[in-house]
Amino acid sequence: MEGNEDLAALMREAGFLKGDGSVGLKVFARAVSRHSDRTYTHTYVKRWLGGMVPRDDMTRRAITRALSERLGRAVGLSEVGFGTAEKVPAHLGLSYPDKAAEGIAIVGSLWQADLANTTALLNAPTNVGAWNEASLSWLVAARHDTANGSGKRRVSPGDIAGVQSMTEMFDRLDGQHGGGHARRALIEFLRTDLAALLRGSYSDETGRELFKVASQATLLGAWMSYDAGLHGLAQRYFIQALKLAESTGDRLRGASILDAMSHQATFLGKYREAANLARAARMGTETAGSPSASAHFYAMEARALARLGDAAECDRAMSAAVREFERRNPEDDPADWFAYFNEAELAAELGHCNRDLGRSVDASTYAAQSLGPTESGYVRSDFFATMVLADAYLDQGEAEQACRVALGALEIGEQLKSARCQAYVDEFRQRLDRVGNSATVRDFAEQASNTRLWHPEDARRAPNLA
Repeated sequence: MEGNEDLAALMREAGFLKGDGSVGLKVFARAVSRHSDRTYTHTYVKRWLGGMVPRDDMTRRAITRALSERLGRAVGLSEVGFGTAEKVPAHLGLSYPDKAAEGIAIVGSLWQADLANTTALLNAPTNVGAWNEASLSWLVAARHDTANGSGKRRVSPGDIAGVQSMTEMFDRLDGQHGGGHARRALIEFLRTDLAALLRGSYSDETGRELFKVASQATLLGAWMSYDAGLHGLAQRYFIQALKLAESTGDRLRGASILDAMSHQATFLGKYREAANLARAARMGTETAGSPSASAHFYAMEARALARLGDAAECDRAMSAAVREFERRNPEDDPADWFAYFNEAELAAELGHCNRDLGRSVDASTYAAQSLGPTESGYVRSDFFATMVLADAYLDQGEAEQACRVALGALEIGEQLKSARCQAYVDEFRQRLDRVGNSATVRDFAEQASNTRLWHPEDARRAPNLA
């Protein structure tokens, strides 16, 4: 049975999974119920075996006590695949693993602790040193290794295609509804299905393909955690995704993860680190032949430099981004996952940069282009560009137009569960405060009061529930 193999092994040892499986599940459910003030059925047991981690500590403890009673020895939470907040080291996932096998173990522990709602992990801050160590380790890596699993299950191309399809589905959900919408469901999938494959057996060639989809799925988990405001956890997922990518030998794949780290660092106000991460991504792929990737790396560097107020260097990076973008041929570009980086996305990046440099007219021009005939294809991206446009209009003194645009963004945001979206709204609110208590502002505030994102206490609470 796939899923929580640790729990399954202990239940077999205790005699709950021999003979008629359904009878054993019912017996185990009754045993667990005796150690709790709740009643469980065989359906609950199936879910636990499938990889679902009970959210409440009472249920987790009842499961270990039922097993301890039958086995005649103490059984800990980590032994049944649940783990505890107390046993999760504060540095879990921050270090860049030396070996692929170590990386598999670490990311598995992260998924497990995440599903167990480990407070120390969910509330963890980011660590600047971890960004530096990971980027340097990736840059100087001399070789890649793939852990040849010794498990009984033989991994097939169909298994890998299944992970790819699921990752693409969650990616669409993320873009349309935000990282807080289905983040936990993705992590549950990774903890069960992907973890089982990584523990399986595979050839070197199959292993490289498996690690490609594993790195991409883990990267998506990092993005969704970042978007949900779980920044320390997201950083850990980014780092482990980078190691999985290194194990494929695909430098562009790893560079795309450094690029994502740069994005998060800029969001968190770590602008110099963000610029360096983007530069590391570019330096590590100078001969890779991907203008699309190079353009995005320059754009991320520009975003950080704009926030620093370094107009000259930002202009240099923006010009390089445009130059590389004009060279690209999506059909021949080896970094096919950068295909989303179209004209609308580039315009959005340039709009952000010009807004942050105080060039409000240029910012509104680029933001409007981003929302023009070539759509980004992502609801959340449209929200960001629309808020940049509203900011730019405010900076131009066009309060009425800015408020109209912002209301449109807030309407888009009704379907998004995203801490990043809330941050854009907060930034607009700060700009609006400088306008004063005009009739336009009062009218906007009245209409905005009916939207979720204008109430930060509601919008910020939602992402962590997913």
